[in-house]
Amino acid sequence: MALQQQLTQPSQLVGQLGQDYATQLTGLTSVPLDTSQFAPTVAAQDPLQTQAATLAGQGVGSYAPYLSQAAAYGTQAGTTMGGVSPYITGAAGLTGPGAGTGAGSISSYMSPYQQQVIDTSLAEFDRQAAMRQQGISDRAVELGGYGGGREGVQLAEYQTQSDRNRALLQAQMQQQGFGQAQQARQQDYSNLLGLGGAQAGLAQGQMGLGQYQRGMAQLAPQLGMGDIGMLSGVGGMQQQQTQRVLDAQAQANKMAAFEPYQRLGTYGQGIQGLAPMMGGTTSTIMPDPTALQTALGWTSVMGGLMNPAIGDVTYNYGNQGANTAGNILNQLPGWGNANPTHPYPAI
Repeated sequence: MALQQQLTQPSQLVGQLGQDYATQLTGLTSVPLDTSQFAPTVAAQDPLQTQAATLAGQGVGSYAPYLSQAAAYGTQAGTTMGGVSPYITGAAGLTGPGAGTGAGSISSYMSPYQQQVIDTSLAEFDRQAAMRQQGISDRAVELGGYGGGREGVQLAEYQTQSDRNRALLQAQMQQQGFGQAQQARQQDYSNLLGLGGAQAGLAQGQMGLGQYQRGMAQLAPQLGMGDIGMLSGVGGMQQQQTQRVLDAQAQANKMAAFEPYQRLGTYGQGIQGLAPMMGGTTSTIMPDPTALQTALGWTSVMGGLMNPAIGDVTYNYGNQGANTAGNILNQLPGWGNANPTHPYPAI
C-alpha cells in the first residue's frame, strides 16, 4: 500500500519574508532591554524648596532673642516701678500742717541764715532809731527845752513807735521766712510726686518696650512662615514641572526602546495578512510500496477470496477508500488501535 502525503508550502516571497522576520525576531529578543532609560525617577528638590527648608531651620527659635529682651525690659520695669514708692512715701510725709521741727516740717525748709538776717536787720533798725532819738534831743537843746517835759513826751512817743516798727519788721521777716519755707515745702511735695510719676512713666515705657519685643517675637515667625510658604509653593510648582519633564523623557525613552518591537510586530502582521493573498504550492508525495505493504496487499486479496465478509471492511486513508490488509490487521488482537503501545502504528 502506498502512503500519500500532502505538503503545502507558502509562496517564495512569503517564505523569504518569514525567514527575514524570524532572523530579526531572534536578533532583537536576544539583547535585553536597558530599562534604566525609562525607569521611574523623582525630581530633586527645587532650589527654592531648599531655601525654604533652610529658612525653616533658621526660623526655629528665632523668637527667643525677642522674648529674652522682653523679659529683660519686664525686669527693668519692675525695678523702676519699685523706685516709685520712696517718692510717694516722701510726698505723703509732706501732706500735714508742717508744724514742729522734724523732717518735713516747715521749719526744716527755712533758711539756716534767716535768723542772722533778722538779727542784722534789727541791729540796723536799732542803730537808725538811736540816731533819730538823738536828733530829738539835739533839737530840744537847740530850742532850749532839753530835759523838759516836752522832750520827754516826744522821746516816749518816738520810742513807742520805734518799738512797734521794730516788732513789725521782725514779724514781717519771720513771716517772709515762713512763707518761703512753706513754698519750698510745697515745691518739694510737687517734686516728689513728679519724680514718682516720672519713675512710673519710665516703668511703663519699659513695659511697652517689653510688649513690643514680645510682639516682634510673634511677628518674626509669622513673616518667616510667609516667606517659607511662598518659596515652597513656587519651588513645588517648578519641581512638578521638572517631574513632568522627567516623566516625558522616560516615556520617550520607553517608546524608543519598544519601537523596534512594534515595528517588527507590524512587519509580522503584514506577512500574516499577505500570505493568503500570495497563495502557495501543494505537493502530493507517494513513495514506492515497501515489501511489507506488498505482502499485506497479497494477504488482502487472499483473505477476500477465502472470506468475502472480510473484503466488505472499508477504511478511508487520506482521500482514497480501499480494501486493504491493514483493515484486517487492525481487527486482529495485538495490532493497530487495539494495542496503542505496539511498536508499529495503526495503519
